[in-house]
Amino acid sequence: MHALPYWRLSGYYFFYFAFIGAFSPYFGLYLQSLNFSAWDIGLLMSQMQLMRMFGPNLWGWLADRYGHRTRIVRLAGIIALAGFSAFFWLDRLPGMLLAMALLAFFWSAALPLVEMLTFDHLREERSRYSRIRLWGSIGFIVTVMGAGALLDRVAPSGVLWVCWGILLGILACALVLPEAPAQPPQREAPPIIAILRQPRVAALMAACFAMSAAHGAFYVFYSIHLAANGYSRTEVGLLWSLGVLAEIGVFLVMGRLAHRYSLRAILLVCFAAAVLRFLLMGWGVASAGAMVFAQLLHGLTFGAYHASAIAAVHAWFPGRAQGRGQALYSSLSFGAGGLLGALISGQTWDDWGAGWTFTLAALFGLLGFLLVWGWVREPADDRLAGGKR
Repeated sequence: MHALPYWRLSGYYFFYFAFIGAFSPYFGLYLQSLNFSAWDIGLLMSQMQLMRMFGPNLWGWLADRYGHRTRIVRLAGIIALAGFSAFFWLDRLPGMLLAMALLAFFWSAALPLVEMLTFDHLREERSRYSRIRLWGSIGFIVTVMGAGALLDRVAPSGVLWVCWGILLGILACALVLPEAPAQPPQREAPPIIAILRQPRVAALMAACFAMSAAHGAFYVFYSIHLAANGYSRTEVGLLWSLGVLAEIGVFLVMGRLAHRYSLRAILLVCFAAAVLRFLLMGWGVASAGAMVFAQLLHGLTFGAYHASAIAAVHAWFPGRAQGRGQALYSSLSFGAGGLLGALISGQTWDDWGAGWTFTLAALFGLLGFLLVWGWVREPADDRLAGGKR
């Protein structure tokens, strides 16, 4: 009987999302300390999304064609660490753009392949995915709180050492990550284009694009927004952590939710929560209570949303289309959607202000809601992860 490598998979998720916990909230503040403009910060941070448009598709194709997923994950860990190391010597836009692109291209390669490995190890126990993935959320919380407290006491450049150490941890976990055991020969999958032409698949991908675009301003400017309104680095870290605590809570009950409610119902609630969340961020920043509530909604706008979307992709892209399906989900949503959101917010932040920038984010959430409402409605949706019939 195949033994699930629970702690090795969980350890990888822990460090992978710990890096996001240090990078997303605080690297923009470091760039601000180097006197980069809002547009420059948006452009630099958007490289993470830009490379997600191309990297995962290339690596997913290579994995589907040749296998060796763990080798690709390890290579990605080595080069991402090397690319990030360049930031210790760079402080000008052209060089930092190049280093960011290198980091992002290889760092983005890993997660879709690790998601594939995780589901292959789980086999028929897919409801256990959320209990492995929650360690990523724990890693995020540990880092975002620890780095926030640290950066209240040291220079903003301290974030470089935090991120570098976490990338070293990612590489260490990649080196012990096991390949999934041999599976029975996979049935031939239909062409990717044929899968994408299914209305439910096209609508879900478009809705995921919209959800990531909605989060663009949040990931690039939320910490800057809070700091400009008098919140300390520690308070910024606590608010980020609160959102991920809500995410962990959702992951713990996601198996039961998936059995009780349909995919469509869960996604509609998630997109409605996104509309409310970003309106609160834009116009309610003066109220700590409003910010606490907005961050609690992260459990829906990321936790429940991501678990539902990734289960749908796993079910709707069969056989040898698995790698490209996960890569498309990553590149179209976190890649293209996140890139658009980051670039738009970088353009509007100084001219329109935070309120209207986050209002635009809420409109992307509304677009996703309408896409799910109109087209993600087939009976097969309800059977994901043993969902309600």
